[in-house]
Amino acid sequence: MDKAKEIKWMFLLLFIATLIFILSYTMRTPRTYRSTPQPHGPPKTCPLRLSEQTITPLDKTKHLLVSAYMDQREKGLDIRIIGIFKRDSIQPLYCLFCCTGQLSSKTTPATILQHSDNFGFPFVTTDVMCQIPQNCMATHVSLLTQPDSKMVFNQTWLLIRNQKTSEKEEKKLQFDFTVCISNLFGDYNNVLQFAQTLEMYRLLGVDRVVIYNTSCGPDLDRLLQSYSQEGRRRWVPSPPIDHHLKPSRGWLFSESGGDVHYFGQLTTLNECIYRSMDRSRYVLLNDIDEIIMPYQHNNLMSLMDMLQKQHPNTGVYLIENHIFPKKHFEPSGRFHLPQWNGVPGINILEHIYREEPNRNIYHPHKMIVKPRSVGWTSVHEVPKYYGERFKVPPDICRLIHVRVALQGSLTVEQLHEDKRLWDFQEKLIPNVDKVLRRVALLSSEGHR
Repeated sequence: MDKAKEIKWMFLLLFIATLIFILSYTMRTPRTYRSTPQPHGPPKTCPLRLSEQTITPLDKTKHLLVSAYMDQREKGLDIRIIGIFKRDSIQPLYCLFCCTGQLSSKTTPATILQHSDNFGFPFVTTDVMCQIPQNCMATHVSLLTQPDSKMVFNQTWLLIRNQKTSEKEEKKLQFDFTVCISNLFGDYNNVLQFAQTLEMYRLLGVDRVVIYNTSCGPDLDRLLQSYSQEGRRRWVPSPPIDHHLKPSRGWLFSESGGDVHYFGQLTTLNECIYRSMDRSRYVLLNDIDEIIMPYQHNNLMSLMDMLQKQHPNTGVYLIENHIFPKKHFEPSGRFHLPQWNGVPGINILEHIYREEPNRNIYHPHKMIVKPRSVGWTSVHEVPKYYGERFKVPPDICRLIHVRVALQGSLTVEQLHEDKRLWDFQEKLIPNVDKVLRRVALLSSEGHR
């Protein structure tokens, strides 16, 4: 009898073990190669699918998103998202926030601000601004086309940058001067002028250069890569806008067609300003062939210290453009240096003749700005700014712009002689030689 009981207990234990195995197997989450199954109710934690692209298409729209920033300068608004929107397809949008890992319980309606400068193109730089819900320490934001957040599963989220940009933080900024240059595209290969410009800016006290590069010539690409390895000369792959739109190579839609102005130049300029708000005291906005040059000071900090004392409430300084026609050369050939003979591009030291601007017609400027004073910028002016702006007299500071003549009929005798660049030649030339040698572009002939 004891033997029968023992066998009975053995079968009972085996049955229980088999039942436990079957239950545990059926309760496992089945393996699948699809995304996580969507729950029936709203998720409580953020299902973060972070954008790893410099341009992110906005679902169910024709719009593109670039980046998001904390910006509480407008009453009742906390977040600014920079994007490229189709002008004729604006629709209501709503912000959903990730609050330190937890999904916000509701969305907030977005304020959509199209920049006024679109030059006739169908797409325009656009700011989307939202208020953060109470008791939300927002770290990421996503845009929705519907106010209901219950069905949010596969949204792409943008990191909210510039969490600390108060005036108290200004003393802790990493850089004094950042230059924002946009946009490189096509096969631009003006290596010598580019190297001279960056080395000139180094002598003037610029410690960071941000370049948005869609494409360029092979020699300039080597030089850009070399500069980027220094750390403070930042080469930024430009948003791959041609993957989403047909970018224009011109500035006016009626002349060049396309979807957006100059490969999205206005978007990258604004993006660079906002990326610099918690890093740089000043930002210089100019093209790759331009130098903002002080004429009464040997560096930019001395210039800005003087201007800030005279105009303490100013955050936007307009610098007048002065063209040095590249067809007129300094006659002695003093700076026609043999080691630069094989380097593609313009030697700006050889061009000392300057046009007098025709101020009776529209005359462009470039800018030095305090980034916290800028709402949004265009190419030659800042339409939205906080505080005051000031046009700097050209005898104090002007733009050196070596390019095709604007007033082509003028002779050398009708131009002004301007040798300001020569004041820096003793340091500029060996510095340019050094960077060109680093990328094997310096000729051995006449090597200094």
